[in-house]
Amino acid sequence: MNRLLEGITVVDLSHTLAGPFATMLLADLGARIIKVEPPGGDETRTWSPFVRGFSAYFSSANRGKESIVVNLKKEEGKKIIYRLVEKSQVVIENYRPGVREKLGVDPDTLFKVNPELVYCSIKGFGLKNTPYRDKPAYDVLIQGMSGLMASTGEEGRPPVRVSFALFDVITGYMSALNIVSALLARREGRLKGPVYIEVPMYDTAIYSMVYIPVIYLMTGRKPRKMGSGHPSIVPYQAFRASDGKYFILAAANDRLWEKACEALGRRDLAEDPRFKTNPDRVKHREELTKILQEIFDTRPRSYWIELFEKHGVPVAPVYEVDEVFQDPHVVQRRLVVELPHPLLEKIPQLAYPVWINDERTMSKQPPPLKGEHTVKILRELGYSDSDISELREKHVIE
Repeated sequence: MNRLLEGITVVDLSHTLAGPFATMLLADLGARIIKVEPPGGDETRTWSPFVRGFSAYFSSANRGKESIVVNLKKEEGKKIIYRLVEKSQVVIENYRPGVREKLGVDPDTLFKVNPELVYCSIKGFGLKNTPYRDKPAYDVLIQGMSGLMASTGEEGRPPVRVSFALFDVITGYMSALNIVSALLARREGRLKGPVYIEVPMYDTAIYSMVYIPVIYLMTGRKPRKMGSGHPSIVPYQAFRASDGKYFILAAANDRLWEKACEALGRRDLAEDPRFKTNPDRVKHREELTKILQEIFDTRPRSYWIELFEKHGVPVAPVYEVDEVFQDPHVVQRRLVVELPHPLLEKIPQLAYPVWINDERTMSKQPPPLKGEHTVKILRELGYSDSDISELREKHVIE
């Protein structure tokens, strides 16, 4: 197994999703992740649904980590973290502004403990040059403020949230990318001293929408709500078949549009001046979409997928989630793996998607129980069994 980040230890002070997702990526690449949880644990441990008392949500973003429960409101708790930071290369946190200072784990304090530390801070809007410094930043708020929700769904219908915490996940990717970049620069000798990385979720959200905001900036036109459609290509969207199932037709250029018309036996559509070129089709989107939908209402989804694939036209089913895991690609590439788990015997996990030198790199350590590794880690830091008992009696650890 490739362990590209082996030898790197990350003190994970983050919670919920963006930070934990970032550290799970680093764990899959071989880093050691020590997840520091407060006495109540990461809040997502209490988020349903549960399987034998274990949160499925928590399980989705915490593979490959060791859990230690430390009360940072007590001085002895802070000292534990300082010992950890001395022996680590990276710290990541996503506290609300001001909290890290109160807990004594702010950059200035930890850089004194470890002058070569890479410190990554995930913030909703950043700490400087923003009127929103103290504004909460849950993913749904960012989806609303980014313009995403106003550009999804159907025209005339309410805003639609992407079904998962999209910008939390993208912020996690952005955090992991910048942490690894800093570690690379340090290893090559191009970077010395402490490194402070701030990843603002709102800025990251707007950046990640790519062409939607840039089209507006260049044309001055707000994006329309097009459901599954595309602002620049037609037909490039979901259509309903006669069995009520949906499929995607992606005629991304004029050549593919002609092939689609050939498959349908409708050469007249390809030659119609309203639909001949992609700009024509974009201009006459509603007329063409109505014609195509009337055609697709006559046959089931499987028929249309087989027909378009036979003619080399990009097409795909719109799967329900259960159908995803029956897809032959998902099965053959083993995108679901099972890891042993102390409570559940085995726990399903989504495999790390990247292969390196024909090997999939992925941590085989399951999501931890709360405080599962507290004693082990404290012993590594030099605490004796009597020290650990005393810390537990003082409610510094669990």
